[in-house]
Amino acid sequence: MENNTYAIIRTGGKQYRVSPGERIHIEKLEQNPGEEIRFADVLFVKDGDKIQAGLPTVSGAEVVGEVVRQFRAKKVLVFKKRSKKGYQKLQGHRQSQTEVLIKSVQAGA
Repeated sequence: MENNTYAIIRTGGKQYRVSPGERIHIEKLEQNPGEEIRFADVLFVKDGDKIQAGLPTVSGAEVVGEVVRQFRAKKVLVFKKRSKKGYQKLQGHRQSQTEVLIKSVQAGA
């Protein structure tokens, strides 16, 4: 039987489904590569057959990860145009992100 442990965490205004050993790309965090990071904003935990849903968060639950690298995502091009007005605008944006390796998912009390 496989160990299907996972959690749903909230960081950077978004929610992520994470499992131990997984790498995720999230909004930039201030930690340096190699540092440990703990996510206490855990909304849901599934550990085998045991399920815990938070109201709004699971008390005592925690997800531990390690910052792998800081990087910038691919460029997103934003193009605006008004027909028959001669207005065109091209703008680019690159979002700063952090890659995190999830080490463990700890269920709450």
